[in-house]
Amino acid sequence: MIRPAKTKDAKEIASLVLVVLKDMELPFVKEVGEEKTIEILTRAVEYPTYRYGYLRGIVKEIDGEVAGVAFGYKDSEEPLIDQPLEEVLASFGLPNQSLFLELETYPDEWYLDTIVVKETFRGRGVGAELIEAASQRAKAEGAPAIGLCVDLANPRARSLYERSGFEVVGTQVLSGHDYYHMQRKL
Repeated sequence: MIRPAKTKDAKEIASLVLVVLKDMELPFVKEVGEEKTIEILTRAVEYPTYRYGYLRGIVKEIDGEVAGVAFGYKDSEEPLIDQPLEEVLASFGLPNQSLFLELETYPDEWYLDTIVVKETFRGRGVGAELIEAASQRAKAEGAPAIGLCVDLANPRARSLYERSGFEVVGTQVLSGHDYYHMQRKL
């Protein structure tokens, strides 16, 4: 079942998001460690406007287990989505810092920031279902296109997005990695 994320999913969401953050080799994760990053993300999920806040999330649940998650937002929201992290970091006694240094969105798109499927559920169509649910959300929010970034070193993910109707519209560097920026018109 596809459903909106809930605060009760916070720990599972944090563990899944960590997979992506580690793949991106974010300095934040290296500085604070994986366990502390999960604690911080678990708390941050409770903030609805945060990048990984429950209101921005879509969950694929299988037999009561979170099998995958997707998070996104309108391009106009990108400057604000990480502000709630300031309060969370302060509650952990950590200095304010951003997980992400670069802007990711292109104009006039709903941006699929993160999509990740738990390893035990991969190859079962969970990713495709989450992409479709995110596209429906983007369309409902009036976006003319949905966009995302995929690492040039991840052809399997790029293939999934192409099968879902996405096309490469540019490239960008995020956290020192080269990415394709892909979009699908809605």
